[in-house]
Amino acid sequence: MKTETIILAMAILLTGLMAGIFFTWSNAVKPGIGKLSDIEYLQALQAMNRVILNNTFRIIFIGAIITVALVPVFYFNLYPNNIFWLFIGAFVIYWGGAFGVTVLGNIPLNNLLDQTNLESITLNEIKALRTTIEVKWNNLNFIRSASSGISFLLLTVSYLFLDK
Repeated sequence: MKTETIILAMAILLTGLMAGIFFTWSNAVKPGIGKLSDIEYLQALQAMNRVILNNTFRIIFIGAIITVALVPVFYFNLYPNNIFWLFIGAFVIYWGGAFGVTVLGNIPLNNLLDQTNLESITLNEIKALRTTIEVKWNNLNFIRSASSGISFLLLTVSYLFLDK
């Protein structure tokens, strides 16, 4: 199997996994914990954010970033073919909407929560912290979910129309 095919297959797999992770958070995890009281919500989100930062998640997250960037490099010989532009689209959408939003949006909110000792703040501070985090985090995660899903779709469609 050619190197570029392996890179494309890995990009499809990893962006699909990330789309699934982000979608699951948007579709089930966040609505579920959204029903909790303010302190329970913050404790649950804080615990989940700490647990998800494991080696498996890191490999999938970083692997998707790398492989989706490598696909247009390895398929540059297709330029200016439309498939090449689909690869570029998948790269730009993933890097902006999944990676960029994570780094510039979700991680700062996660860090704010992680650095807060929830046992030592007042009920008003708990309410304010949830208000600061919840809607913004959910909206950013929707962008990540959609961007990952679109990138996955573009890569998959591109593969189907490649001359093999």
